[in-house]
Amino acid sequence: MAPPRTRRPARPREEVYAAARAAIAEHGLARLTMAGLGQQLGMSAGHLLYYFGSKDQLLLETLRWSETQLGERRTRELARHDLPVLERLARYIDLYLPEGPGDPRWILWIEVWSRSPETADLRQGQLDIETPWQNDLSALITEGRTTGVLTPTGPAADRATQLRALFDGLAVPLAIGLPATTRDRATAQATSAAHALLGVPPK
Repeated sequence: MAPPRTRRPARPREEVYAAARAAIAEHGLARLTMAGLGQQLGMSAGHLLYYFGSKDQLLLETLRWSETQLGERRTRELARHDLPVLERLARYIDLYLPEGPGDPRWILWIEVWSRSPETADLRQGQLDIETPWQNDLSALITEGRTTGVLTPTGPAADRATQLRALFDGLAVPLAIGLPATTRDRATAQATSAAHALLGVPPK
């Protein structure tokens, strides 16, 4: 009599997210199959679908995992009140922008944005993930205004929304690798625009 087959243990979710992020960044969500990802992880497509329900949900949860990791670092950086407000603003910008063409985190964002109009769950998930970025920047602007380092007009939340829209506009061309886009150039442009919008006195 053949020995009973042992069930292969499920991979930790972090391993699934890491593999999904790499696969989506390399091939895009449209070309990713649950069967292919499952084979890479030694899991069945059915097992992945059981946990995530759909590729869209896998995309959202992978992005949420990726942003949680970065969010912990952002929280630490912005909580360093031993650093000047402008230094913490620079660190915020550094964390926000892509590392370069093909940055996996930003490719996930682009995939989510392209699918959000058709899926309410993705739109809500996108809002949930973006809100901490918005709140942290608003709080930093408020602190800078209180200490006189920043002199923005209007509500801090409005200025944060404008800045994040500008950062997104600089980030996407960099993430997809458009010619003549570099991280140094994007960082310099983001910093210059932030200083102008937030009323930083010229040196």
